Amino acid sequence: MSTFYLKYKKQLMLGGALLAVVILIGAATFVIIAFSGQKEEPEEQETEEITLDDRISPNSNQALVLEILRIRHRGILDKLMTPGQGWKTPPQFYFVVNMDGNEYASNEVSGGVASGGSSENLFKTWDTILRENKVQIDVEEEQETSEVTLSIVERTTSGLLLKRHNDVEKETIQMTYDYRTGRWTGDDFFMDDDGYGHYVGETFEVWFNLYQTGEDWDIIPYWMEVNVLGTDPSVDDTHKDPDHDGIPTVWEWRWGYDPNVWDDHENLDPDIDGIENIEEYQMEKYFADPYQRDIYIETDGMERGSLFDPAHVFHTEAQQALIERFTQHGINMYIDDGWPDGPINGGGEILPHDYEKISQDSGMMLQYYMHHFADERKGIFRYVLMAHQAGFNHPSTSNRYDTIAVGTNLKTAFTVKKAFTERTRMLMEAAYVMHELGHSLGIEPWTTEGCDNFSFSGSLKNRQSYDEVWGNYYSVMNYYHITDKSLVDYSDGSHGENDFDDWSHLYLPTFQLESRIFEGLGFSLPLEDQLHGETLEFVLQGWEYDENLSYNFTQDMNGWSPIDGQDMIWFVYVKTDKAEQPSNCTIRVYAMPDILPVDTAWTLSFEGNLDENGDFMFHSQQDEIDDVMEKLS
Repeated sequence: MSTFYLKYKKQLMLGGALLAVVILIGAATFVIIAFSGQKEEPEEQETEEITLDDRISPNSNQALVLEILRIRHRGILDKLMTPGQGWKTPPQFYFVVNMDGNEYASNEVSGGVASGGSSENLFKTWDTILRENKVQIDVEEEQETSEVTLSIVERTTSGLLLKRHNDVEKETIQMTYDYRTGRWTGDDFFMDDDGYGHYVGETFEVWFNLYQTGEDWDIIPYWMEVNVLGTDPSVDDTHKDPDHDGIPTVWEWRWGYDPNVWDDHENLDPDIDGIENIEEYQMEKYFADPYQRDIYIETDGMERGSLFDPAHVFHTEAQQALIERFTQHGINMYIDDGWPDGPINGGGEILPHDYEKISQDSGMMLQYYMHHFADERKGIFRYVLMAHQAGFNHPSTSNRYDTIAVGTNLKTAFTVKKAFTERTRMLMEAAYVMHELGHSLGIEPWTTEGCDNFSFSGSLKNRQSYDEVWGNYYSVMNYYHITDKSLVDYSDGSHGENDFDDWSHLYLPTFQLESRIFEGLGFSLPLEDQLHGETLEFVLQGWEYDENLSYNFTQDMNGWSPIDGQDMIWFVYVKTDKAEQPSNCTIRVYAMPDILPVDTAWTLSFEGNLDENGDFMFHSQQDEIDDVMEKLS
């Protein structure tokens, strides 16, 4: 049996005619075991033969719930790029849900049976994050599927007093929900390109969840519990962790893992974004998807220093512009600028204006990092401080580039950036944060010499000379172009000689790695003298690298990569010391993006076993479902 990723992606490339096959294969996943050291052994469970039961809702009223978790309008970046005041007017929109012919429109708010009457309610924002809604219907008992359509309708107004309006349906998401498996197919499905319960359309981006009710409140369907998982459909499995791997049954079921078999969720990172599965689970309420690359940012601001000092905050419009730019490249960005249910020392704090300037050499950022960046977020989030005068991405502790400071004082806003309007200041704010963020994603002066290179300054001759060499590097990482208000982007490498493809070289876990470069006092860029070709030895206690299996696995993957645009190097390790491992898996597969000169590391992708023919075998929830279906037929 080939790998889950290989099976799924090969089928996906065949096109829409094989979509049903893709979906069946897509639920496959893997059994993962620990890197090394002692782990708590799972409790021994008696193996009992499961009696097949094809009932769907024998003990509860059957109903379906659609949660609309977030809707984001994608037009802010274009609005900011267009001269004028259009960016100041947020869009108006609402959603319409049709579930088995029952329709609900969110703009028509009923007063209820008792009070009667209704009023119109529209979203008037670029992003509805943390403003959740739900729609639910009762369905016939033992109904097998439901048809669900979620539409997003945008309203535009016209006329002298804006009394006339026109409603246009911009997005339509059609799905079929399966009451046996709890999965849906259609315009959104498990393991599709933009994430499960996440739809990226031309105008709107939508996050949602779809589930059925049950007697135990854990949203796992009765049919799955009794026929596949072997759990009790009358017991809530929301917080139960029978395999003691740190993640409960419900999360493992949702993402295709086996909740009764230990997985190394502390190290497993199938999307290679630096957020391991245990952290993906912790960030579940904030849209984390273990198969989609995510960037999390916590940002604080600073008080004004004077009456004429601008607000030192990461403005919503600049945030949305940055979020949109990453969305265009398949990366989800989430920015806590004051989430109401965030942790102590979470985002959105306005800190005292104690310093006119925060310098990298001074190490002042340590006090903000220690006391205003939530401890439980370190290693998951990057910390961004919008200060009076600053501009760097630098380690606060150890040598990990997870701390960013950006200045927004009048000198920076007007003189340096030449941004004389509020609109262009929003763009430059996004560009400067994007620049410093790029360092935490692997783009450094020692990666490409066009990054952080000021040699164009001082004279016209210097500028002409620089332009001849690095002028084609159209990126916010190039100070020569960072003030271009029509850019706010990394380069894609398409502009000619010496252009560097930033997007194809991004390595999201960079902010977690110990950098090979140390920026000490008095450093001088690009610091290439500190690069000595050091290689980190990759040793796994109790495991041995197998060259033949690595070659076979690479051939099976046939060039597929979990990250579009990046080639992947695959290493297969074979277990040699079985006594120290809490699971019975005998192989581990590691991946590393082949994107030199950016520093990368090995990431645990998945684990499994070999069959009697020496072929790779990995756990597949969908295979188990198919086996049950075959027996029931």
